[in-house]
Amino acid sequence: MVVGASIAGPAVAHWLRRWGAAVTVVERAPGLRPGGQAVDARGMTKEVIRRMGLDAAVRAERTETAGAYTVDSEGKVLETFSVEDDGGDGYIADIEILRGDLSRVLYEDTREEVEYLFGDRIAELSQDADGVDVVFESGGRRRFELVIGADGLHSSLREMVFGPREKFIRHLGLVLAFYTVPNEFGLERWLIDFQESGRSAGLRPLRDATKAMAMFSFASPDVDIDYRDIEGQKRLLREQMAGMGWQAPAILAHLDDTPDFYLDQVAQVVMDRWSSGRVALLGDAAFSSSPMSGQGTGLALVGAYLLAGELAAAGWDPEAGFAAYEAKMRSFVEANQEIGRLHALSKEVPAPDAEPAAEPEWDMDLIDRALNGIELPDYADLD
Repeated sequence: MVVGASIAGPAVAHWLRRWGAAVTVVERAPGLRPGGQAVDARGMTKEVIRRMGLDAAVRAERTETAGAYTVDSEGKVLETFSVEDDGGDGYIADIEILRGDLSRVLYEDTREEVEYLFGDRIAELSQDADGVDVVFESGGRRRFELVIGADGLHSSLREMVFGPREKFIRHLGLVLAFYTVPNEFGLERWLIDFQESGRSAGLRPLRDATKAMAMFSFASPDVDIDYRDIEGQKRLLREQMAGMGWQAPAILAHLDDTPDFYLDQVAQVVMDRWSSGRVALLGDAAFSSSPMSGQGTGLALVGAYLLAGELAAAGWDPEAGFAAYEAKMRSFVEANQEIGRLHALSKEVPAPDAEPAAEPEWDMDLIDRALNGIELPDYADLD
């Protein structure tokens, strides 16, 4: 059983099914969640997508963003980034797709051979040497050989099996918000970003040119956010963005009309182990690197490939399969988490009487390890 039907869940379901497992995916939401922030495929993540046979399907759903501008309060362009920078692996990636669109591609790829249970969740779980007994909130009871948690940063499975979230969550001092707005700003194929005193406001183009994605961020090292309290989150965003220049007031005017508001703290998940017995974690549930790394989707897709492949290569022995998965992924995860921390550090605003902080040093070797620093085994002989 796989818990979570966003990106990591359907991706690992694809590979588990390909290597011969019968797979059930349970998702607490009543259906796929549309929209969401743009996510990127960089480095070896593109190779994983190719091996899935989904390169054409994913590319067909790209945002087709041409690049990004940073602007001042009057809209004057200060800096330009092109999608062609760094071979398509730069600030704006060649493969950039909305989270909801990628989730839909992965679901459509697996829905015929994978059982999906929407609108349900695990209420109780117990495991023994031979399997895992699951009680669903709906009242159903099932037994599975393995359970994989791919239910995100706020993973309920992680808390159920490994302990309270506070043990593993590391906040990076920032809050991000995203939501869809009407494109009344003349936005075409370029992302626009405005920064002011530790805050940022931006607009991202969408495939539907009548709409745009609003983006906000602000520094907040100690704010306590209930990720379920949407109205409280909107109040917080208004308070933090009060008095901001550029187009921020016009973007905020659509806050109560948007269908897909999202706000959360920028955080990482740091764990010594991603497995316990017959239960393992994947994606943000196990090793969130935060949106500041630009590689959350890459970690999910590469991790899904390795987790399923190593389990199958080990004859579905969880101890051996999970150990091999963790050994192969650990340094790749750590490099991407370091990128996320450095990027968050660069957004910090020093106190008025403090000495200016030194700019983080971007080690090119670290960047290369975060993009390509893992060897992808060839599991073709498992077919």
